[in-house]
Amino acid sequence: MMDSKTLYAKAQTLMPGGVNSPLRACRYVKSEPAFIARAEGSHVWDVEGREYIDYVLSWGPQILGHCDKTVNDAAHKAVDLGSSYGAPCEGEILLAEEISKLIPSMEMMRMVSSGTEATMSALRLARGYTGRSKVVKFIGNYHGHADSFLAAAGSAAATVPGTPGVHEDIVKHTLLAHYNDLEAVEKHFAENGDDIACIIVEPAAGNMGLVLPEPGFLEGLRALCTKYGALLIFDEVITGFRFSIGGAQQRFGIKPDLTTLGKIIGGGFPVGCYGGKREIMNHMAPCGGVFQAGTLSGNPVAMAAGHATLKRLQECDYDALEQRTTKLAEELTAILREKGQPATLVRMASAFTIYFTDQPVVDQRGSAASNADTYATFWQQMQAQGVNLAPAGFECTFTSFAHTDEDFEKTLEAARNVKF
Repeated sequence: MMDSKTLYAKAQTLMPGGVNSPLRACRYVKSEPAFIARAEGSHVWDVEGREYIDYVLSWGPQILGHCDKTVNDAAHKAVDLGSSYGAPCEGEILLAEEISKLIPSMEMMRMVSSGTEATMSALRLARGYTGRSKVVKFIGNYHGHADSFLAAAGSAAATVPGTPGVHEDIVKHTLLAHYNDLEAVEKHFAENGDDIACIIVEPAAGNMGLVLPEPGFLEGLRALCTKYGALLIFDEVITGFRFSIGGAQQRFGIKPDLTTLGKIIGGGFPVGCYGGKREIMNHMAPCGGVFQAGTLSGNPVAMAAGHATLKRLQECDYDALEQRTTKLAEELTAILREKGQPATLVRMASAFTIYFTDQPVVDQRGSAASNADTYATFWQQMQAQGVNLAPAGFECTFTSFAHTDEDFEKTLEAARNVKF
């Protein structure tokens, strides 16, 4: 097998930047990617055989750890019966029932194949249901790469100047506000309330690093949508089944009109889902006039893996994982501060971000103040010691139920060895 350097050189002749998703190129951390050969539990191995403690976890889905036996067995059983039918299957019903039980606001739902499909479909539904055109989104929130959402987006889009290829006639309907700035949202509604179809928000932002809602922010968004007849969409692609078994909406006690999901509900397979009130969802074809379709939507393998994942998660101790993750995050932050680095920790559930700044981080402006060069130095030395962190400083660090105390101690020891 070729090594990572050789594979990357070959990949660059076949794919833009040698990757199928921009952050994987590792340019933010001034490095080249390791090509992964296999994964198990809390670890991954590259093609050279180097082992890493993994805190990327496929960007969040692997909350049970890689290759969970229950999930794998369900997927193997499903694929032996056929990978895709282009027709209804029982697995769609089983997963939908489980999601609706755990997230009661999702009375009805539609399965798709990615988080981007879920959010763009939810936006189309909100516009079709309300008959309005505008959407309020927050600077630094990332809702996939549909045109309407690429105005001041987070995640990898934050590294791209502007949005080439996105026509101004589309993004002019996207009204922007800083996360946690309720006053700015109120102003948008005062000026455009009769034409705002929805607010879409990450209930806890995860694509400019982890940023938490301040008290009253989500409640204020809910109240504005109710007052003006707009829909509140929670993008829980990251937070769904990670912030609690009922997602961020359970944790924060806010009921949105529509919810988008992805990542964890597929158990590692490509999947997305959007859903909400029955009255709203019945505007989707074939019941209503809002169209959306997908050949691989609800495919039996992803449905089986997702259903097995959600059943397993109901047996897991979320509180214990949060306590262990908090301890790890706080000790990492303390180590960095002892080395003279400004470090601001934001954490919740089994996710956290350490920003290389001494300023509080409540929106994209605070996230952008984090020192990118310092993070690159940190990432390179942690990677060299077998700790796989996100190759960008504005992403979350995720833990899983598979991470051990030994994993955490090795991670802390690696951090102690980092030199700035």
